[in-house]
Amino acid sequence: MADVFRHFGPTFRDQHAASLSAAQRHAMIAIERCRTAALGGHVEWCGDCGHQRVSYNSCRNRNCPKCQGLARAQWLEDRQAELLDVPYFHVVFTVPAQIEVIAFQNQTVVYDILFRAASETLRRIAADPKHLGAEIGFLGVLHSWGQVLTHHPHIHFLVPGGGIAPDGQSWIACRPGFFLPVQVLSRLFRGLFLHYLEKAFTGGDLNFFSAHRHLHEPATFRRYLAPAHNTEWVVYAKRPFAGPAQVLDYVGRYTHRVAISNNRLVSMDDGKVRFHWRDYRDDNRQKTMALPAEEFIRRFLIHVLPDGFHRIRYFGFLGNCHRARKLALCRELLGMAPPGPADEQPADYRDRFEALTWLSLRVCPYCHSGTMVVIDCIAPLRVCQPVPDTS
Repeated sequence: MADVFRHFGPTFRDQHAASLSAAQRHAMIAIERCRTAALGGHVEWCGDCGHQRVSYNSCRNRNCPKCQGLARAQWLEDRQAELLDVPYFHVVFTVPAQIEVIAFQNQTVVYDILFRAASETLRRIAADPKHLGAEIGFLGVLHSWGQVLTHHPHIHFLVPGGGIAPDGQSWIACRPGFFLPVQVLSRLFRGLFLHYLEKAFTGGDLNFFSAHRHLHEPATFRRYLAPAHNTEWVVYAKRPFAGPAQVLDYVGRYTHRVAISNNRLVSMDDGKVRFHWRDYRDDNRQKTMALPAEEFIRRFLIHVLPDGFHRIRYFGFLGNCHRARKLALCRELLGMAPPGPADEQPADYRDRFEALTWLSLRVCPYCHSGTMVVIDCIAPLRVCQPVPDTS
């Protein structure tokens, strides 16, 4: 991805300067400069074989495909102590095409509504004695992309299969292999989402541009949304996971994923970027798509979230304000032992990486026996200097 931005990014920025947000500009520049001399670094040397290597610093931008490994490992380590000895379910909430268009021009407002309506739906239906009758806790991860980088906002929720009884004296488990009825979830979600969207429109919180400028008119806005009131919104729940280890491995694929990973990129020739994608409508077959570089970058930048927006959120008894107390109660009700004290994290990122992943960044990649030692530091380049093209 960095090579794509280095090669085509300057022209793209010149042509689309007026339409790029500050977050999109920052993401492009950060990815271009990631692991280059522009950010500085250090020189390492192996005392056994004399091998030297230059390691440049990472950008740590949350949209960079190269910079999510350590963040993902740390997040999974933090979540390990929060797992309960119960089945876990993966529930996905999506929105219809009419909503995707509005969300495209109002990301912060509509994505917040998506989180609010979906989480409220889960909590309301779970609290209903006709279904579960318990207080549940869960986390949600926002994704805004499909396989070919088009705009497709949806939320993945990870939900323990049960909850705390209203009197706080017992754990109420869901039925084996079944969490909550998806049709009931879908209809309440539709009603809540459209209610909050209408409220945002009435409050003047929505903006429309270009071909959708006419949606500023109340009558036009309501006509546009009319089909969404009468269609079934897609909510689906996957099979429960086999165990806590599978839960963490699976959800870790979603939490720190970016719109496209580097291993899906094939080439960038003749002004086009080629990448692999899976066609779920054609028996999940892997295919290759070629897009003009300008269109590829445009699609990637759609999924750069506004600064300060939280794409991972926690609800119910996992809510940040009372998580420790409620989790302690859950463990007591389930007869689980309390977790041990958290290990103190090493200060050096190489030690943290090894502690979290069991992979060493210090072992010599050439002789595989010596230890790489830092012998020199490289200062970052001045901002005005161009980023080296490593393609």
